[in-house]
Amino acid sequence: MTHQEKVEHLLNDLAHRGIGKRTAAPPLYRLLWRLGVEVPPPLFASFGSLAVMWGVFFGVGWGLVMWFAFWRDNMPPAIALIASLFAGALFGVTMAAYYRWRARKLTLPRWEDYPPQ
Repeated sequence: MTHQEKVEHLLNDLAHRGIGKRTAAPPLYRLLWRLGVEVPPPLFASFGSLAVMWGVFFGVGWGLVMWFAFWRDNMPPAIALIASLFAGALFGVTMAAYYRWRARKLTLPRWEDYPPQ
């Protein structure tokens, strides 16, 4: 089974379990898959990889928005960078905890073992 076939099977399986499409495969993951990056869906990823991926994505995005919208004129760049790092770390750990909790609740196997035969 190809990566894309596994993802489609997962989306159908989780839809039957009441899990929304954006929870099972958020837009960031869909973009990576379209670009040919075969990362496991977030419900199958490790805590560390989830924390890093979501933290970097959020920290960079939030930092850029805050810099150009509010901070550019009245905040030192070092403080803005520290605030962005902190926000990214907090968001990354929170999202990782949510996805790992959800995966345990659904009793999902490892991505390599999905779908169960």
